[in-house]
Order: sequence, then structure tokens, then C-alpha cells
Amino acid sequence: MKPRVERDLRVPMRDGTVLLADRWAPANGDGLPVVLVRTPYGRRRAVRQIVGPLVEGGFQAVVQSTRGTFGSGGGFDPLRRERDDGLDTVEWVAAQPWFGEAMVLYGMSYLGFVQWAVADALPPQVKALVPGVCESALTLEFLRADGFSLETPFSWGVMVGVQERPFFLLRMLLGGRRLQRALRTLPLNRADTAALGRGSDYLQDILRHDTTSPFWQAADHRHRVAGVRVPVSLVGGWFDIFLPGQLRDFRAAPDARLTVGPWTHVSPGVMDAQAAEALEFALPLARGETPVERAPVRLYVMGEEKWRDFPTWPPPGYEDRRFHLHPGGLLATDPPDDAGPDRYRYDPADPTPAVGGVRMAFGVAAGPVDNTALESRADVLTYTTPPLTEAVEVIGEVRAEVFFRSSLPHADVFVRLCDVDPGGRSTNVCDGLTGVAGADEVTAVDVRLWPTAHVFRPGHRIRVQVSSGAFPRYNRNPGTGEPRATATTLRVADQEVFHDPARPSALVLPVRAGGPTLDE
Repeated sequence: MKPRVERDLRVPMRDGTVLLADRWAPANGDGLPVVLVRTPYGRRRAVRQIVGPLVEGGFQAVVQSTRGTFGSGGGFDPLRRERDDGLDTVEWVAAQPWFGEAMVLYGMSYLGFVQWAVADALPPQVKALVPGVCESALTLEFLRADGFSLETPFSWGVMVGVQERPFFLLRMLLGGRRLQRALRTLPLNRADTAALGRGSDYLQDILRHDTTSPFWQAADHRHRVAGVRVPVSLVGGWFDIFLPGQLRDFRAAPDARLTVGPWTHVSPGVMDAQAAEALEFALPLARGETPVERAPVRLYVMGEEKWRDFPTWPPPGYEDRRFHLHPGGLLATDPPDDAGPDRYRYDPADPTPAVGGVRMAFGVAAGPVDNTALESRADVLTYTTPPLTEAVEVIGEVRAEVFFRSSLPHADVFVRLCDVDPGGRSTNVCDGLTGVAGADEVTAVDVRLWPTAHVFRPGHRIRVQVSSGAFPRYNRNPGTGEPRATATTLRVADQEVFHDPARPSALVLPVRAGGPTLDE
């Protein structure tokens, strides 16, 4: 039966601002558990796909436009106004005559972030949270001083800057090339005008303020996670932009379960999995029932292509194993012998490109892709094991320690883990970047890659790439140390990667204990 929709309900905030909401309910939906969705993306576009299955499954839904968006009052100040507005909205819903006794907070990305903004101060009517592909400090991983993830926050800022204009989707699809050109603008503080035709406060903010700035304090809700007093179900993806922070939130939450699939930020599987969690986990809790029991952690293990259950994250039974870089492009578990460094030249005017992986922008391929063209570039080093005689199972946190020196004092080190099949196709598994100050001295650079769950099958090879960029996912390092907002000079750098007994560069993988070594 088609749900009935009450449009433009007026929800007053403590400062007098009125936000608008729609209520979706079956014909006799009064008293059903409410699923609350707070979104900056509008109450029409794609909402039926989000809440339709939930209303059909036993919820009524309230979908609210956040402050300053799609008819709601006030100004849109991304990320920084969601706590008070969220608490006021929860209180308003609980006071409505059609409200029963239970509420669930639900949504993906920004719609999940707003749940963490109120997580430690919820009334007893709230029975569960279901945040997907998000984390409690939504933007801060992107704005690290040692690794500015340019593409995602900039693309998002452009999107929300035009989303209420006519023909929004067409504008974004046709504007993809314009956006990519804008990301090359120097100085970057003019890129908003290049992309939008006008300035953007949000885009200027991400350029001026890095992760440590007090400016972002109101958008950082990490300290609230441990205070949540209701069960939480988190849904994530191995190629999602927020995965590291989401896993941190899972470890901090007192009563949580976790599902991670082979998904990017916008994969349809994320929405399907989250809807299933709402109906199989949150709805029974809202009804005072006990959900069907399952393991706290359910992971899709890539390479094996199978779902598996675990008691914790990181799961027990996996031990760090060092895969050392050797001369001649060899990757092996035995330590390296004496050898000179490998060298490459990085030119920020022709930056090493981002290829697949953890990305979110209109018209851009994300997730696992063929890395053949990338690995053929002169500014990318590769190190590869011989064909494996037995499977190597990797589940957990991945990192690399690269002994590195640049001809310039400022440089980046990008490391990517790949699976090379018997036909020679190299497919990315996970990666990460760390910026280095004082890079003109030999430095042991700790690079944190995205976590993963992957089985390298017999006959396959493990490969690691080392380069100095993945543009425009990460901002290109100009080599000068100038502030990212105002840098205008691009300098070519000569880079060295060391692999000798005193400087044993290595990829560190969490390998199943008791698994084979490469020498067996």
C-alpha cells in the first residue's frame, strides 16, 4: 500500500528558527515506531528509496531538511549546527500525537553524522542508531595537515552549492570536467569561483582550517561515541571515504555491531545493507523485542568473495608481517641486503593521478580498478612478490614504513597495496598518503593505509606501489611548504626510497596467524 505523506511540517528550534519535515506513514501508521532521517539533500530527491522500504517494513518516517536547506530556516553552516537542531527535533517528534513509544535514528553519510552529533544525550524513546558510511568527525580525516584530501570535500562543497538550482543532476554530470579543472587552480582559494562562478564559505573554510583548528570543534563528535546508551549498527565499505573513522567509532561505542562490504561510498549495496539493519536490528529493538543474534562483526572478505563473522575489530588471530622492499622491484618477507635506493621524479605540474580506490566525485571511477597504466608511469615504483604457493589472508589495519628522502623539504609518500592475478592484472586493495616536512633528510615515513579484508589466492602476487601523489584525491604537494590555500609555485622533486639493512622499508600486513610465509 502506498504510504501517505504529510508535507512541510514545521519543527521549531530553540533559537526560533523553523525547520521543515515530511512524515511518511502507512494509512494506519499512528503509534508505529518512528525512523528519523535528518538530511541536507532535500525531502524529495531519492527519499522514497531511502524510507520506502522502512515504511513498508513497519516504521513511520520523519524526514527533515537540516538548517538552511530546502525550505528550512536559517543559514546552512555545514557540519557545525547539528547538535542543538538534532536534539530539538528528537524532542519535537516524541511530543507529536502520532508518535508511539519508540524512535530510531537512521541514515548514511551526512545523515549518519547527525546521529553522532546527538548520540550521548538521547531521551529514552530513542532505541537504536543506524549510521552508515559515516563517522563522528565527518570532515576531519580529509583536512589533515599531513595529507589534504582535496577531491572529496571540494566536490561535496560544489554539490551542495548548486543542489537547489534547477536541473541539479544534469549540472553536476555536465560540470564534471569543469570541476576537475577547478581542482588544478592556483592558488586553490580561487577554485570555488572556478567551479561555481562565485565564492563558497565552506570551500574557503576547508582550505583555511585543517583538522586541528578550533574552527571544526563543533563538527567533531568523537568524544560523544563512548557515551551512547543505545545499541548501534554501523554499515561501511572497504572503499568508503569514511572507513577508518567509522571503525574507530565502532571500537569506542559500548554496544555496537558492524557490517563492512566491498562497497564505495555510493554503492547500492550500502543502502540495501542499511535498510536490512533497520528492519532486522533496529525495528525489533523499537518494539521491545530482541533482534536475531549474530556476530558483532560481519565482513566481506575480498579475494575469497565471502561474508564472514568475527567477534571484534580488528579480529583476533592476525599478526603483523613485514613484506620488505628489495632491489629490482621485489617484495619479500626476508630483510633486504645492502643496496642503493630506488629513485623517481615527482612533478606536481604533471601529478601522479588518482586511479580508482577511495573516491567520491561525479563521473569518477572508485573502488577496485586495473592499475596497469598507473604502474607504467615513471613516477610510480612497484615491488611484487613471486607467485604465491598458498593463500595469504589479510584482515585488519594496514600500514607501511618507507625510508624516504626528497630533494625538497616538503613531499608526500603514497602507498598502495594491489593484488596481481595470474594474467598480470594489478587491482588495488587499499592505500594511503602521508605528507612529510623535513623530507630532504632520510625519514622513516609511517603511512596508514585503509583497513581491509582480502585473501591473496595461490598463483596471485602481492604488490605495493610507492609514489608521491594521487591527484586530485589528495592535493598535489608543491614542495615549497606554502599554505595550501595560497600556494602558487610548483617545484619538481627527486625522490629516493631506501631498502637496506639500516633502512628496511616495508609494507606491514595483518596476516592470519599460522599462515604460510613466502619461503614455504
